[in-house]
Amino acid sequence: MDYFGAQAQYFDPIPDTWYRMLEVLQFWVEKKVDGFRCDMAEMVPVEFWAWVIPQIKAIKPGVIFIAEIYNEQRYRGYIEQGQFDYLYDKVQLYDTLKKIVRQEGSTDWLTGIWQHLRGINKFMLRFLENHDEQRIASPDFATDPWHALPAMVVSATWHSGPVMLYFGQEVGEPGAGHSGFSADDGRTTIFDYWGVPVHQQWYNHGACDGGLLPENRRHLRAYYQELLQLCRKEKAIREGRFYDLQPFHRGQQHYHDQVLSYLRFTGEECLLFIINFSVESHQSCTIIIPEHLLVLWGLVGEFQLKGIFGTTDRPIYAGQLQLSLPPLASFILRVK
Repeated sequence: MDYFGAQAQYFDPIPDTWYRMLEVLQFWVEKKVDGFRCDMAEMVPVEFWAWVIPQIKAIKPGVIFIAEIYNEQRYRGYIEQGQFDYLYDKVQLYDTLKKIVRQEGSTDWLTGIWQHLRGINKFMLRFLENHDEQRIASPDFATDPWHALPAMVVSATWHSGPVMLYFGQEVGEPGAGHSGFSADDGRTTIFDYWGVPVHQQWYNHGACDGGLLPENRRHLRAYYQELLQLCRKEKAIREGRFYDLQPFHRGQQHYHDQVLSYLRFTGEECLLFIINFSVESHQSCTIIIPEHLLVLWGLVGEFQLKGIFGTTDRPIYAGQLQLSLPPLASFILRVK
């Protein structure tokens, strides 16, 4: 019997610690807190969460519980039994995207991730930064914050789970400097009295108009803003189904494993995503939309795809789209 199974023998009567933790959570929801990020939730018996979360939700319906959990073998238990709303997608999507951004991995690896998470993808919280991880703009991650924008597009549009944006990420805060206890490790310290200089350039000038922010960082923030507004606007991204196009492209003449493509769709609309992780080179590619989907959507012959992010309208014939992707480009096109 594992540790958590052994602990279950002692849950009758309910441990006093559980009641004390319930009181703590009650205190904060009464202060209008609308969500809890639970540190290393997998180190606490799942039975506790199954006991406490419904009680807090009864006090404040809609309050959100997010679990930091790294053992993917326990994911389903903390969703189904533990009643968590979302789990950190760290060891699956985040770790893989970081390697791809650093040109140390392949977009082919992403297919196995959504397949492994089949049935629970919508419960996974996607992110590229948090207080534990190195800043994108640090040498420990990408150095140049623009290099991670393809990964940000994937994080924000991959299945229907939520995406988390850490403060300062959208302006390329590098987490630089030897901050004391946490040293110079590419992170913004949570232990020391310290600053976030690039983020401060944004909010310390007037009414947060970014007047002190360098022009390239203002453009970076505008990119994030446009992307996240699109995610809120498009139903296919918020709620739509996910269809991986990678299996149709492997083995094609112009296939490159730094290019990723997939569909998000509802019964009324469909969006095509084409993303180039390559930092230096254009990629010529042929994107294939499977025939059975074209039949389902009543699309035959030549028709036009409408560019809604990063590109203009594009013609497509017999389900095939020929194009050249600039380095780090992310194209989103409306199919129907």
